[in-house]
Amino acid sequence: MHAQSLKRTMAVDPAKVVRLMLAFFGDSEVPLAEPLAAEDLPEPYQKLLAHNGHMTEVLSAHHGAALTVRPYRIHHIGELYGRRLDLLAGDEPRPVMTGIMIFNLALVAPPVRQEILQAQSPLGEILIRRRILRRVVADAFLRFAADDPLTARFASPAPRPAYGRLATIDCDGRSAVDLLEIVRP
Repeated sequence: MHAQSLKRTMAVDPAKVVRLMLAFFGDSEVPLAEPLAAEDLPEPYQKLLAHNGHMTEVLSAHHGAALTVRPYRIHHIGELYGRRLDLLAGDEPRPVMTGIMIFNLALVAPPVRQEILQAQSPLGEILIRRRILRRVVADAFLRFAADDPLTARFASPAPRPAYGRLATIDCDGRSAVDLLEIVRP
């Protein structure tokens, strides 16, 4: 989908949503982020973020390599499962994306739930492979300061701001996943 047709639909401050996502993990970080319109994202971030597709597919195509997931924090309460994660492309040691995923596992079948809990594959890859009817909606776009702890995950030689999005994934017509996806500067 072209960036011009993507509109921010979120009624609250996206940085507040990020704080709430972090709070799910017991973190009190205050993200150094500001909201942007999709058309204000610089390239290549506009191409990488301003779409209603899975980041797994977009980043794999952009980097020309399969992605692997590296969760670094997992929190699971009842049917709510969350992970803070990095995605790596091929043999690259630095993440190409960092993010947060919070999933209502009650909305998927037990075999899918088990595969998600194993945390061995990126979520988009699992949902695509399992042929789950899904819809990805980019809700908001953010610019993260160069010194934000989430941006620091990229270990860039020269600190630079990073750009990300908040997105929702509907599975079989029901909102199942909240995502924060930040791509490497």
